[in-house]
Amino acid sequence: MTTRVFRSTTPRLKPSLVARWAQAPTNVAADILAGLTVIDPAIRPLKPFGAGKRLAGLAMTALCEGTDFGAVHHAIAVAQAGDVIVVEAGGRSNPAIIGELLAGSARLKGIRGLVVNGAVRDVSALRRWDDFPVFTRHVSPRGPSSYDRGTVNGVIAMAGVRVAPGDIVLGDDDGVVIVPREDAEAKIEAALARVAAEEAWER
Repeated sequence: MTTRVFRSTTPRLKPSLVARWAQAPTNVAADILAGLTVIDPAIRPLKPFGAGKRLAGLAMTALCEGTDFGAVHHAIAVAQAGDVIVVEAGGRSNPAIIGELLAGSARLKGIRGLVVNGAVRDVSALRRWDDFPVFTRHVSPRGPSSYDRGTVNGVIAMAGVRVAPGDIVLGDDDGVVIVPREDAEAKIEAALARVAAEEAWER
């Protein structure tokens, strides 16, 4: 079975809207969205972000089957600058479905980061990149065995959370939250109001 790549027919959200969501920490987004779109907290960033820094971009989804990483290859090929590759690999601890070379090609293309419900490798290299955050459940030295199956740019269940292509992916030191594209415009004002309120409380 070959990798299936779906073509999106839905207009992309405006970069300005993604930039506004980037001002909201994941804890605010989680509260505004009633906690329903929080990715499993076991999926963690490889390195700390630091205060005020986070990942924000549009989801490009990849569904991997078994030890195959074809979906990741194709997702990077069709993704646009500003996207985040979201990989559902069944939570498997091995093999790693992406490492330094493939992640490096995504980084050079302007892809903003990577979220993997599975394993990655070459973490000493991945941790050096301040401009390409990687979230993962596992680390493994073992590589995949094939690259000719899977699904790209379809709706997936990412560790139990629905993720559709074009949803907003927010990530920081607390974890990852998905902002469904249909809620992004309607909920942004409430999110930014919460950010402003919390800043006032801190003062």
